Amino acid sequence: MKTYNAKDIRNVAIAGHSGRGKTTLGEAMLYLAKASDRLGRVADGNTVLDFDAEEKRRKASIYTALAGFEWNNAKINILDTPGLFDFAGGMYEGVRAAESVLIVLASGSGIDVGAEKAYKAASARGIAKMFAVTRCDAENANFQKTFDDLKAEYGAPVCPVVVPVLSGDKVTGYADFATGKAYSYAGGKATEIAMPDDGSIDDMKAMFTEAVASADEELMEKFFMEEPLTPDEIARGLKAGIASGDIYPVFACSGYNADAVDLILNTIVAAAPDATYAAEGDCKVDENAPVAAICFKTVDDRFGRMSFFKVVSGKLTGDIPAYNSRTESQERMGKMLFVKGEKQEDATVIPAGDIGVVTKLDGFKTGDTLCAPKADIQLAPTSYPAPALSMAIRSKKKGEEDKVAAGLNRIVTEDPTVSFTSNVETHEQIVSGLGEQHLDAIVTKLKNKFNVEVELSVPKVAYRETISKTAAVQGRHKKQSGGSGQFGDVWIRFEPMQGEGFEFAEEVVGGSVPKNFIPSVEKGLRQAILKGPLAGCPVVGLRAVLYDGSSHPVDSNDMAFQTAAKIAFKNGMAQAGPKLLEPYGTLKAYMPGDNLGDIMGDVTKRRGRVLGMGPCEDDPKMQELTAEVPMGEMGDFATVLRSVTIGRGYFTFEFDHYENAPDTVAQKVIEEAKAEADED
Repeated sequence: MKTYNAKDIRNVAIAGHSGRGKTTLGEAMLYLAKASDRLGRVADGNTVLDFDAEEKRRKASIYTALAGFEWNNAKINILDTPGLFDFAGGMYEGVRAAESVLIVLASGSGIDVGAEKAYKAASARGIAKMFAVTRCDAENANFQKTFDDLKAEYGAPVCPVVVPVLSGDKVTGYADFATGKAYSYAGGKATEIAMPDDGSIDDMKAMFTEAVASADEELMEKFFMEEPLTPDEIARGLKAGIASGDIYPVFACSGYNADAVDLILNTIVAAAPDATYAAEGDCKVDENAPVAAICFKTVDDRFGRMSFFKVVSGKLTGDIPAYNSRTESQERMGKMLFVKGEKQEDATVIPAGDIGVVTKLDGFKTGDTLCAPKADIQLAPTSYPAPALSMAIRSKKKGEEDKVAAGLNRIVTEDPTVSFTSNVETHEQIVSGLGEQHLDAIVTKLKNKFNVEVELSVPKVAYRETISKTAAVQGRHKKQSGGSGQFGDVWIRFEPMQGEGFEFAEEVVGGSVPKNFIPSVEKGLRQAILKGPLAGCPVVGLRAVLYDGSSHPVDSNDMAFQTAAKIAFKNGMAQAGPKLLEPYGTLKAYMPGDNLGDIMGDVTKRRGRVLGMGPCEDDPKMQELTAEVPMGEMGDFATVLRSVTIGRGYFTFEFDHYENAPDTVAQKVIEEAKAEADED
């Protein structure tokens, strides 16, 4: 493929709800552009864009796929993004690299949650929004309903550009207001037909003309004077309106049959923002400027690392140093590629505005900026949703923990919506993702790509123990076994205190405990509090005061007083009313108002306390619910929230404090700890 200037490059993310035909539409584009020799079918597993084995198994996109092709003397890079919420990270990657988002809906359906999320992501990036209403030739299709829903939701900017021509309920062609022509289709091939004399199409055309005229003051004057707009004026107004956000073009089509997809491609080339709109801050889209490129996606598996770059300024060539502004270090440029799904084509240059891949840049990760050496450039990284569901993960075979960790660290490099940590307290490895399907895909990837089988389980909760009253006890250790013995004797007062720490003090008088052994007593206590008497959890909120004791001139030593302190701890905890503490977190959940009552009820069932509620500042259509909830009750909250809100809800949850656990909870935790200890 030849090298294109930024003004002749269009970068378009295809986004929307799962199952609405995004990949099918992308396959039709590739086929019409002769970038693919077949019209790929998701159901048949033969698409260019869903090429991963797991995508073929699921028959759904789970990664963002990039494919570049030529159309009308321009280069179009499409980024086919996942619609499944569990793989939403891919959608944000695609939007980060694009200047416009083509949001796909199915004819007759309303505005799906996936479409809403894509719209919000595009708005957050400040890039152009377009809508493709596909499956217009399907049974029970209703383009008008979907268009009316778009108009009701997003208002005046919604502008019909391509609409179906109907004969009864059957689609016989498509009218393209951008060119003023209509076409019928057979096998994806267009044949021009007369523009139909139809009242509903006339109304749509009038709507289109007004929208186009509104994007330009001069055109608006002509419109008010009822003067017809020339084709050049229509093209100018449409392009200006899409770029400014005053027009959201709507295209009717059938991706499955490739009908009217050519009209979408024509408009993308003629009117969608070109790559010169990718300027960020002081980085202008100029291939003669110093290089600046954002790594928006990383693929890291056993074959090596592939870094996907959107070049904002300058150009990537094999002879430049790959300087990383985050690490302030540079690497040698690897092989450069243009990709079409999994197919690769060598590239000698990736110019400003274009998207390509560089291999073997092991020091780069998603979000890093590649720029000229020592240049102070940091392009904005991709914003990702935070992981919402956490599970403990362990290998099915003993001794493969390091293998699991190595595989997960590679996966985290690829997918920033995954997190992986080791909980030193519960001795578990914890993997977090966006949902059950996301974690299931991680398990499958570990098996297929890293040859390690794992199983998931509900993570253990980091409980604590404390005391509820004061107890003064003796700890005495005496051992004589021939030769030198051991002797340590302490009296310690254990007191409850505010907070979650441990405090040691001494009130020894008269040298009953020699000063050199007082640190030994503290050391023994600090070791002892790591494992409380109820469930083996760390003890907090405890003040220990050493106030008396005795020693032996020969047998007393450091270890003897450590042991005596541990005996005192055991005796003191038994008398001081030990209690189990459970962790509470602050929940901030966001949902449509209609779902507020259901979510409040669910939080209450989890023993949560609602602290407040009200409209969300960032999105008045959403309600914010704030509550304190035991962390042990939050395991499946992400799944419930998504189910109740049909994917619209989201939440944050952060640890806040510990509280006394109810007797029923405490008893269950203690019994489980005892059973686990018996197994060991």
